[in-house]
Amino acid sequence: MLKSAVLHADETPMAMLKPGNKKTHRAYLWAYAPGTFEDLKGVVYDFCESRAGEHARTFLGDWSGGLVCDDFSGYKASFGAAITEVGCMAHARRKFFDLHVSNKSEIAQQALTIIGQLYEVEREVKHLSADERGRIRNEKSKPLLDALHHWLLLQRQRVTDGTATAKALDYSLKRWVALTRFVGDARLAIDNNWIENQIRPIAIGRGNWLFAGSLRAGQRAAAVMSLIQSAKLNGHDPYAYLKDVLARLPTHKNSRIDELLPHNWTPLIT
Repeated sequence: MLKSAVLHADETPMAMLKPGNKKTHRAYLWAYAPGTFEDLKGVVYDFCESRAGEHARTFLGDWSGGLVCDDFSGYKASFGAAITEVGCMAHARRKFFDLHVSNKSEIAQQALTIIGQLYEVEREVKHLSADERGRIRNEKSKPLLDALHHWLLLQRQRVTDGTATAKALDYSLKRWVALTRFVGDARLAIDNNWIENQIRPIAIGRGNWLFAGSLRAGQRAAAVMSLIQSAKLNGHDPYAYLKDVLARLPTHKNSRIDELLPHNWTPLIT
């Protein structure tokens, strides 16, 4: 995964039982996946004691590329010469969507309309080659973004500081460079929805398993969940995959362990 030019990252809270006092505290499950348009399909969950940005920095190590993420401050220290911040248009859209729901704002409606047109282009280029995707984005998305940026600046001059509308406008304006990087690089996605979809099963499941019994237990669960979700992403039945792998492990050579990873796995024919 760390050989990929693009990664998506996100995190979600999980309860962990603290040793000694039998009480739980908020730990976090971080999720990382290759870019939407990368050939490798998989996800790695990393269970950590907190939401501190050091966990992301430890996972990424000396990796370099485009990191698609939300505006959480924990990622900020990673950005620099090696790692480029790629913003999430879905988060920018959500600010205007919430604004429109709360007061039927005409400004929010106009922003949603233009952003909706950007997503229409993305549906058009989703399955195209990188060259074609880049060409169409440059032809269709770039003019839309230029118009949106000009419009955002104009509206911001007319809106009072501190209002909900000002905050929605500022969210996009302050992150404009990161939000629009996808137009200049066909390898990038317009948003971070790809990794958010990989976190959704965790958010649903934690209502059933309630908490991890320890840090080590959480890490073990993260490893198993990484294999299960990655198996799904590669079109495998997770039960069939795990059953086959567990049956083969005792006699499988360690030097060939990569053969059992979800993106390489082929069922053993008996």
